[in-house]
Amino acid sequence: MKRRHVLSLIAAGGLLLAGAASPALAQDKVKVGVFPVSSSLPYFVAVGKGYFKEANIEPETIRLMGGPANVAALMTNQIDVSAVLVTLEGFNANIKKPGVAMYIAMHSQTAVYKMEQFVVRTELVDRVKSLKDFKGLKLMSAPGPAPLNMAKGILARIGLKDGEYSIDQLDMGQHVNAMKAGTFDGGFTLEPGATIMEKMGVAKTLEAGVISKYILGDEKADAFAAGCAFTTDFIEKRPDVAKRFAQAWAKAVDFIKTNPAEARKYLAKNTMTPDDLVDSIPMLGYTMVKDFTPAQLGYLQKYSDFGTEVGVVPEKIDVKKFIKSF
Repeated sequence: MKRRHVLSLIAAGGLLLAGAASPALAQDKVKVGVFPVSSSLPYFVAVGKGYFKEANIEPETIRLMGGPANVAALMTNQIDVSAVLVTLEGFNANIKKPGVAMYIAMHSQTAVYKMEQFVVRTELVDRVKSLKDFKGLKLMSAPGPAPLNMAKGILARIGLKDGEYSIDQLDMGQHVNAMKAGTFDGGFTLEPGATIMEKMGVAKTLEAGVISKYILGDEKADAFAAGCAFTTDFIEKRPDVAKRFAQAWAKAVDFIKTNPAEARKYLAKNTMTPDDLVDSIPMLGYTMVKDFTPAQLGYLQKYSDFGTEVGVVPEKIDVKKFIKSF
């Protein structure tokens, strides 16, 4: 064997040995609190399309039902990210522990982008034509102080005083069955619950886009009632990982906007949405904070101020302190 060929084999072997000795690059793990509602769609898309994997991130899904559970997990650093956190509850948490919930993206809802909405039991649709007709009825609300006080605040705006109706918080997993059983006459519910109720014929949407119309004063105003939030610890201690997570999230948002029909498929198996209803679930106005317009920032400030008015956010805040652009 010629000397040059022997040297080539030795070099090649050395490279193989070096490769074998190098450990595979481990993916960065991120603990994510996930409330299984349609508002969490960017997370499901980013997982399903492999956007996190492309960013060398391994998300750990931790199912947490509602805002209070996500807030508690953020405050105790049990999670790094909340895939969807009610905005007013996040702002409230930031006052108790500054910077615990820094929003990198938010989800607009309007009459078109439906999420929180009032529904009425099917048997009562002939009697209940508007929100004012809730007088004397028994209502349910999505769980948490923000949805409950938001529902009360909206009803107050149309002239119904607390006490002229009753309203109780109810776990989202029970909303459909509660309507079916007639436990409540109507309520303030979320998607996909409202669509499921309508398809089952147990309840109908009375009015959606209520935050835009009654709180922000413009039916087309972006009501940023929830969004994706990082802890400050995550941002400061692992800035590169946080940046890559946000980039994967932005990629999912772009995909939802350009391929809404395909994106909806990721609600199946990830939320309580039956497979045959996936195509009927309304989309939200998913928006990265970095892309906010001055008008959208103004809507968010007005919404926060309303939260202060109804006692969910203890003091007036500057919302710019609680958003983070990547």
